[in-house]
Amino acid sequence: MWAFSSSTTPAAPSPDAAPSEDPQNDGSKLKTFISILRKFIGVADLASVRFSLPSQLLEPTPNLEYWNYLDSPNAFVAIGTADDPVDRMLEVLRFWFTKDLKYAKGKPCKPYNSCLGEFFRCNWETDDDAPKIDTTVLRQLGSAPNSSASSVKSNKLAVPNGLGAGDSRGASTVSVSQSANNSGKPVRVSYLTEQTSHHPPVSAFYISCPEKGIHAKGFDQITAKFTGTSIKVMPGEHNLGIFITVERRDNETYQLTHPAAHLGGILRGALSVSVGDMAYITCPETKLKAILRYYDDGWLGRTTNKVEGVIFRYDPENDDKRQIQDVAEEDILVRLGGPWKEKIVFTLGPKPLASHPPERQITIIDIAPLSVAPKVLPPVEQQLPNESLQLWGEVTKAILAKQFSRATSVKQELEEAQREKAREREKKGEEWKPVYFEQATDKAGKPSLSEKGREVLSRAQKGDWSMEGVVP
Repeated sequence: MWAFSSSTTPAAPSPDAAPSEDPQNDGSKLKTFISILRKFIGVADLASVRFSLPSQLLEPTPNLEYWNYLDSPNAFVAIGTADDPVDRMLEVLRFWFTKDLKYAKGKPCKPYNSCLGEFFRCNWETDDDAPKIDTTVLRQLGSAPNSSASSVKSNKLAVPNGLGAGDSRGASTVSVSQSANNSGKPVRVSYLTEQTSHHPPVSAFYISCPEKGIHAKGFDQITAKFTGTSIKVMPGEHNLGIFITVERRDNETYQLTHPAAHLGGILRGALSVSVGDMAYITCPETKLKAILRYYDDGWLGRTTNKVEGVIFRYDPENDDKRQIQDVAEEDILVRLGGPWKEKIVFTLGPKPLASHPPERQITIIDIAPLSVAPKVLPPVEQQLPNESLQLWGEVTKAILAKQFSRATSVKQELEEAQREKAREREKKGEEWKPVYFEQATDKAGKPSLSEKGREVLSRAQKGDWSMEGVVP
């Protein structure tokens, strides 16, 4: 499965007797990569082929460790804070634009393919410091007869309370920050994911934050096709997006669907990621929907990384609006836009975003100052053999020591062991069943935790990494 790497560096390897090998430079790596990809031109789905790359082309990171959406957990724990449904949708959108932080700031890479039954767990400890989103005053200003741009700029009473609290820019931002100004107790978010299917490759995940009354779940699966000049990556049939449930708001649930992405620049030797597709966020309980339109190419084919979107009222029983232009102007509540790798702003009402003065364009997220939040991992001695960091530990050590032949050899041993287990199950007529989730896949895209999965997350919330009594 493809991912996109930031500059995160794994821990240094322990000393090894094997000599290091000269690593390929980026140009040589790319030539090797292209020569492999050319064999798959026309293949409908690269991800289903599960071809094995040489170790020197891999990022020394397990896929399950890398593939998650909590790059800025303080944006996640803020969902559901606002009393107004529109403001809660804005909280969800703020999280949406932070979930790809590692991709927005990183370079393309290929983590290890996940093994069936492999799992990963971790915590995040985050400040509850995302500015409150409260657009009530903004809406009142928009309906007031004397709410001109000059009056908003000059009248300090017009600054919406809660927008950008603690930020010198006042009403200009509700963007999350990474300052250490919050002296309160951090909020703990726990995460569990398991590779539940090998053909097709699918993993289930669950994010839990009981303190804030919020959880999220879904299946991760991609399809990929090499066109000869780029790789198009799309969600697979079991990947219906991220499902976020706000328990304290009568369990209102948001479905966030993933757009297709392109890995380009292969022939130029300068790999880059762009998005040129639609994404949708729906909440049947509030009858609100957001449509996001991503643009990948601009003038002369230059990547723009722009996105534009709207929040509007919709009918969950007749959800037929797929394009922004399909939405009636009177139904539009919010417009937003900007470069998704940099800064996104929003305005209230149906008028075009650019028609609003700068002081009425609220920054919902500024990517520039953000970095990927660190994970809290289980101690090595409490990790199981099929836990990602243990399972791939020797491969990682060899790659970091530049012992690529050994890394490839260990990786092949792991892959062969998986094939042997599959042969044994087939011989015995046994069906594979996940340990921490009830089902390998689900037509609704919503995995359910097993009793063991619930226990693992419950212990993680207490900072207890013991697996005693959970698995033999």
